[in-house]
Amino acid sequence: MAKTTIIYLFLPLFFFFFFFSLTVAAANTAYPTIPGTEPTNGCIPPVERRPVRREVHGNGRIYDVTHRITNSMPTYVDHVDGVGEFLRLTDSIKNGSLSNLSELRFSVHTGTHIDAPGHVFDHYYDAGFDVDAVDLEVLNGPGLLVDVPRDKNISAEVLKSLNIAKGVRRVLFRTLNTDRRLMYKTEFDTSYVGFTEDGARWLVENTEIKLVGTDYLPIAAFDDVLKGHYALLESTEIVVVEALKLDDVPAGIYSIHCLPLRVPGAEGAPTRCILIK
Repeated sequence: MAKTTIIYLFLPLFFFFFFFSLTVAAANTAYPTIPGTEPTNGCIPPVERRPVRREVHGNGRIYDVTHRITNSMPTYVDHVDGVGEFLRLTDSIKNGSLSNLSELRFSVHTGTHIDAPGHVFDHYYDAGFDVDAVDLEVLNGPGLLVDVPRDKNISAEVLKSLNIAKGVRRVLFRTLNTDRRLMYKTEFDTSYVGFTEDGARWLVENTEIKLVGTDYLPIAAFDDVLKGHYALLESTEIVVVEALKLDDVPAGIYSIHCLPLRVPGAEGAPTRCILIK
């Protein structure tokens, strides 16, 4: 009788530890051990709150025009597999660390980003014309989002036809690239729309625009990719913003705000851009 009583007393404890061990095993499968850390044996609490990811904030007043950086987004012309793996969790709470810590590894010209003059001029690179030297006043203030005729690159003729008023200092150009969703395709597409050399020179010589943004990775058309950059960046006064996410944003006047990462010595930097009505 005593033996039977003891068995019944220990049965609940047996089942508790059995199911607890299954939970820990499942947790370790879902979150493999990171090299250099020790696995924990704690339970994983259920997640009750879920984040809301938005494209538009503030009851329709604020548009996020920054592309999310993903493994499959396009990068350079010779990289057909896109950005690839760029985010690594080096320390994990689930594996014994006090906090979660990740590291990033990708080009400074990934996703929505700015170009500094040192990107295409070596003497400017040596002189320190990097993203840390960019004038934030240029990157923040009133400006326009305009639609470019869909069958054309941004040439001098096209710029004249847009009739952008004198005194406008910031313009974002939406092109066929947005309609074709080129930033959502992994392989770099050389048929994208961009500035021609004569378009870039016309903008520099005939407007007061200092912030120029477009909706694909290079701002200049493929056949004029260096010449277009040279024309825009030579003065060191113009800031180029590339790969903007302009889907479903009405054309018009906005308060434009673009803030690049502050990385001295870098000729480009990932940038968060928003438009506020």
